[in-house]
Amino acid sequence: MASPAGRLLTLEGGEGAGKSTQLARLAAFLEGRGIAVERTREPGGTEGAEAIRALLLEGGAERWSPACELLLVCAARRDHLEKRIEPALAAGRWVLCDRYLDSTRVYQGIAGGLGLELVDRLQQELLGFRLPDLTILLDLPVEQGLARRHGQGGASRFERKGTSFHEKVRAGFLELARAEPDRFLLIDAARPVELVAAEIAAKVAARFGLRA
Repeated sequence: MASPAGRLLTLEGGEGAGKSTQLARLAAFLEGRGIAVERTREPGGTEGAEAIRALLLEGGAERWSPACELLLVCAARRDHLEKRIEPALAAGRWVLCDRYLDSTRVYQGIAGGLGLELVDRLQQELLGFRLPDLTILLDLPVEQGLARRHGQGGASRFERKGTSFHEKVRAGFLELARAEPDRFLLIDAARPVELVAAEIAAKVAARFGLRA
């Protein structure tokens, strides 16, 4: 059963924060309340965007400059919006996206040094800067997050950028959350998966008037 109005919910955070795990838990919670859910990720979500994802994540840490990363991400996001996100929202589905525009603002704008003004202006021009209805920020210490990812194997080029880069990423996300407290839901992701999932479900239910 489709919901009366589509919603865009995004999950953000540094490496190893548990975004994919919590997205699956939240999707199950919403589907249990009769809401049609579209699960997706960025960069990716369409055939073209997934090809760009491979370019972004593979290779050495210095393969692309932050400016090149920004242009690649914007190309992938434009395709994703046109072919998947916007059609799903128009059909009344709730879109749950693992990373979205705030990752670009942080990874390329803040940690990458391009600046929020440039990143926001480019995303506004190219993408219409569609904001999520809610952004769930999973926060945990950098060392803990990187240890989780290394334990899973197959580190991407972003994970090879070093601890200082990832400290900037974490600080950047927290900066965005402070600037937009109504849009961001800040979650302590250092706790067990079940506790994190329960808090997210309860707060999403309260935000959108769903059965808890």
